[in-house]
Amino acid sequence: MRLDGQLSETAWDRAQPATGFVQREPEEGSPASETTEVRFVYDDAALWIGARMRSDDPSAIRSLVTRRDREGSSEQLVVSLDTYRDRRTAYSFGVTPAGVRIDYYHAADFEGRRDYEYDPVWQVETSVDGGGWTAEIRIPFSQLRFDGAADQVWGVNLARHVPARNEVAYWVLVGRNETGWASRMGELVGVSDVRPSRGVELLPYLAANADMVSGDAEDPFLEERSTALRAGADLKAGIGPSLTLDATINPDFGQVEADPAEVNLTAFETFFSERRPFFTEGSQLFGGRGLFYSRRIGAPPPGTPDADYFETVDNTTILGAGKLTGRLPSGLSVGVLAAVTGEEEVATYDASADEFGTAVVAPTTGYAAASMQQEFGADGSTLSAMVTGVHRSLEPGSDLAGLVTEDAVSGIVDGRYRWAGGKYDVSAYIAATHVRGSAPALLRLQESSRRYWQRPDADHVEVDPNRTTMTGAMMGINHSKMAGEHWLWDIDYYQESPGFEPNDIGALGGADDRGLLGNLRYRDTEPGPLHRAWTLGAGAGSEWTFGGERQYTVIYPFLNWVLPNFWRINLDADFVTGGLSDALTRGGPLMARPAETSFQAEVQNSSGSRTRWGIELEVGDDDAGGRYLRVEPSLSLRPGARWELSLDPRWIDWTDPRQYVTSRDDGPAATFGRRYIFAHVDRSEVAARIRLNYTFTPELTLETYLEPFAASGAYHTFGELEAARSRELRVYGEDGTGITRNGDGSVTVDADGESFTISSRDFNVRSLRSNAVLRWEWRPGSTAYLVWQQDGFGSRDPGEVGPAELFDAFGAAR
Repeated sequence: MRLDGQLSETAWDRAQPATGFVQREPEEGSPASETTEVRFVYDDAALWIGARMRSDDPSAIRSLVTRRDREGSSEQLVVSLDTYRDRRTAYSFGVTPAGVRIDYYHAADFEGRRDYEYDPVWQVETSVDGGGWTAEIRIPFSQLRFDGAADQVWGVNLARHVPARNEVAYWVLVGRNETGWASRMGELVGVSDVRPSRGVELLPYLAANADMVSGDAEDPFLEERSTALRAGADLKAGIGPSLTLDATINPDFGQVEADPAEVNLTAFETFFSERRPFFTEGSQLFGGRGLFYSRRIGAPPPGTPDADYFETVDNTTILGAGKLTGRLPSGLSVGVLAAVTGEEEVATYDASADEFGTAVVAPTTGYAAASMQQEFGADGSTLSAMVTGVHRSLEPGSDLAGLVTEDAVSGIVDGRYRWAGGKYDVSAYIAATHVRGSAPALLRLQESSRRYWQRPDADHVEVDPNRTTMTGAMMGINHSKMAGEHWLWDIDYYQESPGFEPNDIGALGGADDRGLLGNLRYRDTEPGPLHRAWTLGAGAGSEWTFGGERQYTVIYPFLNWVLPNFWRINLDADFVTGGLSDALTRGGPLMARPAETSFQAEVQNSSGSRTRWGIELEVGDDDAGGRYLRVEPSLSLRPGARWELSLDPRWIDWTDPRQYVTSRDDGPAATFGRRYIFAHVDRSEVAARIRLNYTFTPELTLETYLEPFAASGAYHTFGELEAARSRELRVYGEDGTGITRNGDGSVTVDADGESFTISSRDFNVRSLRSNAVLRWEWRPGSTAYLVWQQDGFGSRDPGEVGPAELFDAFGAAR
């Protein structure tokens, strides 16, 4: 067999073609408008697929040249294989007329559940002629997982996408009102006497850093220009037919798109997505409902030296990590991960004593997670479990021992039962965490923003300064109707106990919650004169603390409309009643939360258009004087067959009338002896994500990314909370109080015979983040990268920002 995109070998003539494709879009159930024929043959090493896509107008065939996995608006043939015939998981291999490869893994019985981190080594050649286009595909058996049976029986489905017609046609149709993907596939038979095998893949990297900064001239560690070199590698090896071993040394944080810039004025952590390949591949096995957050591994050091000046470390060093993942013939998926980060020691300088020293800012830490998931039943029901553990090597009595826990473990059992062809679903989970550390470290957890046990009016939790362990639990149950002609619904109950703490290796914004949510939807997927499909629904929900305080109640109607030209319109509204917040005073008493109303609208043109555009608009206000406006357009266009440009700007302007500032211990009895000081803050933010890509060939691409960002905030109308469970402020400058704004932006307050100064919180910042990646797949399975990355940050005098400040943000890189 010769891979040339021509299908000239006699083996193709002897193979039985798969034909008779049926539309799902635009006319469900109708024959495909173009003829497609797909044939399968094999040899000892690989599965070969030959496909002929006929076209009555070859000039309309879209054949854009993009890098791998960029689907764009090209025509596409997709071959999906359920190689275990478990009717739940599948591999998909797609190809465009330009020979662009697209591949992903379906970890569940749902076509839209796609893991694009699956990058097997396979080959394709295509050709376009006056009658259509042809694809010849070679997939080595070493890149597929299957059992060792002498006669293989695989699930298979085929799809052809023709964006010029907004058409998607399938060999085995899964209707718009149906669920399932692998469970509805046809069968591929006749593959015999082949054996699965796994190769070895090595991905080394070498990176150079250059930092150019300005700052305090007295800082002995400040280098206006400094360089550094780092290296590492990822290794992948097959362990039998079903398992894969991955190992990594010092995995790189470098990525085409950096984390988005933000100004976070809350007390809560922002969780960013993972982009390191070692952690993204197979990540579905470690979901665990927030019990595993891989960015904890190699995160910034937790410690800050008690010194005038010190060296800075952006991330802790991952000395090594390993991962074993796979799926056994019984349908049991397994995953085991372990990683070790090293101790981080930095140099320090005490200016008053003119002494240099050292400080440990991160301990040696071990991380581990193990998961398994068993499938059962014809409709893809599952039962899964996961455990995690963290151990830190801490010196008793050290500063670090007072900051972080020494040991943390967690576990979860999660079950999902589906019936009636996957139409109905009920799921439930229960999880527990246990942490151990020094009394100061546990005190920090009790008083952290995730729980605020020190609240003076909380009667269901209590701070214990001598506590050295903490245990908590999380549980939930859900019932959904996910398919059917018209009516769908979802109802969900969840809770996290006050002591639930997964954050040593997981991600949880806040505990001490109980919530009940539900929605009911009516949809029509039969095209009419004014629509192709529409869904109208409404939902409602409430959340309470474990002490019974209602935090909010929300009602949210929504409408999703697909026009006859395939444009999409989404309309949503949120009506949130007032409630009591246990977080606004940041450890103080409960504070009333204002009622809020918001409206969102989104319009997108057809996904099959050469030029994609959309716009999102959101407006809102609350009955305390807050307001919110967000405008977020998007544009993606193809100036040529090899160029791709996308622009995603956003502008946000809002006022928060209850922005926490600080607290003092000289307050009235109505607020338990402390003053909880708030202010109005007028904020504005403008940013844009700009991507410009050029594809020399599908194997050689240049990708660039820019994100200019500008944000400002102006604080005014300072005041203190009048009483617990209220939202009213005693505004400074009224009611016998005085306030003076000083030349440096701070304010001095005189109240109740006390005088104090609040430093300026106003800000006006700029940043520019940029990346460029040259990617060359110089042979199948072997890729070289050249990466350039730059981050710049600066500040300006206070003032509002608008679209013009985006250009000013480019100056932050200097």
